[in-house]
Amino acid sequence: MTCEQKQIIELTDKVGKLELLVRILLKENESIKVLEAKVKSLEFEVTTLKEENELLRHSKNSNNSSIPPSKDENRPFKTKSLRTSDGKKPGGQKGHPGSTLKMVENPDIIIEHKPSSCINCGLSLEGSPNELLARKQIVDIPPIVPQFTEHRIFKSLCTCGAHTISSFPAGVNAPISYGPNVEAIIAYSHAFQYIPVQRMSEQFSNIFNLPISCGAICDILDRFAKKAKPTYLQIAKNLENSTVVGADETGAKVNGKLGWFWTWQNHLATFIAFSSNRGLATIKENFAEGFHKAILVHDCWKSHFYTDVKSHQICIAHLLRELNYLEEIHYNDWPTKCKQLLYNALDLKRSLTPLQYTDSVIQRTQLEERLIQLLESDIPVKLKDIRTFQKRLIKYKNYIFPFLYYADVPPDNNGSERAIRNVKVKLKVSGQFKTSIGAQSYAIIRSIIDTCIKTDQNILLTFRDIALAQPE
Repeated sequence: MTCEQKQIIELTDKVGKLELLVRILLKENESIKVLEAKVKSLEFEVTTLKEENELLRHSKNSNNSSIPPSKDENRPFKTKSLRTSDGKKPGGQKGHPGSTLKMVENPDIIIEHKPSSCINCGLSLEGSPNELLARKQIVDIPPIVPQFTEHRIFKSLCTCGAHTISSFPAGVNAPISYGPNVEAIIAYSHAFQYIPVQRMSEQFSNIFNLPISCGAICDILDRFAKKAKPTYLQIAKNLENSTVVGADETGAKVNGKLGWFWTWQNHLATFIAFSSNRGLATIKENFAEGFHKAILVHDCWKSHFYTDVKSHQICIAHLLRELNYLEEIHYNDWPTKCKQLLYNALDLKRSLTPLQYTDSVIQRTQLEERLIQLLESDIPVKLKDIRTFQKRLIKYKNYIFPFLYYADVPPDNNGSERAIRNVKVKLKVSGQFKTSIGAQSYAIIRSIIDTCIKTDQNILLTFRDIALAQPE
C-alpha cells in the first residue's frame, strides 16, 4: 500500500468522524432547541398559574364587586364595607325622639276594683265614698269573628201595575264572595309580609276564623292585581315626569326558568315589572318614551344607556367595590388614587349647599382635573383588568360626576337596590313563582306598597280602596 493510499484512508476516516461529530452536534442542537421550547412553555405555564393563584387568593365577592353575598365561595368572618365610621356610638343617639306604649283617655272597657270590706274591723264598705288612686291599662285584640253581610233585592208593584226590581250594588255578583278587607289583607300578607299561600290559608283559618283555600287566595291576588292596574300605571306616569329616576334589575326563577324583575324608582314612587328579558325590550315595553326630564341613576348595565333620558349617573358604590378588588390583586397605586378621588367627591357632595350646585365650585373643578389625569395615565399592558376599568371610565366619563351638579341626584344606586331587594326576600321565604302572571301580580302589588311607604300612606287603607274598585 502506497503512502498516498494510506493518506486517502486516513482522510476518509477523518471525514467519517467529522460527519459523525456533525450529526451528533446537530442532534444536540435540536435537543437544546427542544429544551429551550420546553423551558419557555414551562415559564409561561408558571406565569399563568401564578396569575390564577393570585385571582383565587383575591376572588371577586360581595365586598369588592357587585356579586351578591349568597355567591361568596368563602365568606370572611369580617365583612369589608364601604362605610366609614362617623364617630357616633351604636344605638339610639342622644336627643332622638323615642316611642312607647301610651294609655288612652277613653278606654273601651273599665273594670273598677273597689275594696269590699275594711281591713281593720271587717265591716262592709259598700256605699262608702271612694277615691281613685291609680289606673293601669291592658291593650289587647278581641277574638276575630268574620262578619257576614247579606244583600237583598226586592220587587215592588206600582199602582200603575208595573213591577220594579232593585239591583245589587257594584261588586256583589256571586252568591257569596270575600269582601274588600279580606282582599286587602291577602295582598298585604303576600307582597309585604312575604307569607306563602299555604301559610296564609292557615293564618286565615287560625287567626281570622275564616277558612279559605289556596286556590281562592291565588284567584283573589290575580283579581286584586287587575284592580290595582290603574294605580300601577299612574305610578309609571309620575316617574316619566320626574327629574331623577333610579333603575336596577335582578334575576328570579319562575317555574324553574330564569326571569327578571326590573325597577324604576325615586324618593316618591317605585315601579316594579317582571319580564323574561333583561334587555332594551323590557325598557321599551314599560317606558317607551323614556325619561326626558330625568337623570337616570344605574349600575352601568348597557341596556340603560339606550333609554331616552336627559343624562346618566353611574353608581359610585359599584365603582368603589370594583376598585377594592383591583387594589387587592394588583400592586399598583392607580386603583387607590381612583378610590380616593371618588371618596373626595362624596365628601364634597355632603358639604355642598343647594345654591352651590349651579355655581362654580373650585373643589369640583379640581376633582374633574384629577379624573382626567387618571384617565390619561399610562397603565402597564399586563394589568389588563385595570386597563379595562379605565377604558370604561373613559367611555362614561361624563356620567361620573353629575351628582355634583344636581342636588337631588344621588351618587349611588342604593335606592334601586333596596326597591328590588324585596324580590329576593320573597323568593327566600316563599320559593320561586309558579307563573309569569303571578310574578307580575306581585310586581304590581309591591310597587303600590313601596309607593305608599314613600308617600306616608296607610297600605291597608289604600288596598281596601283598590279592592272596592271594579276590575277593568
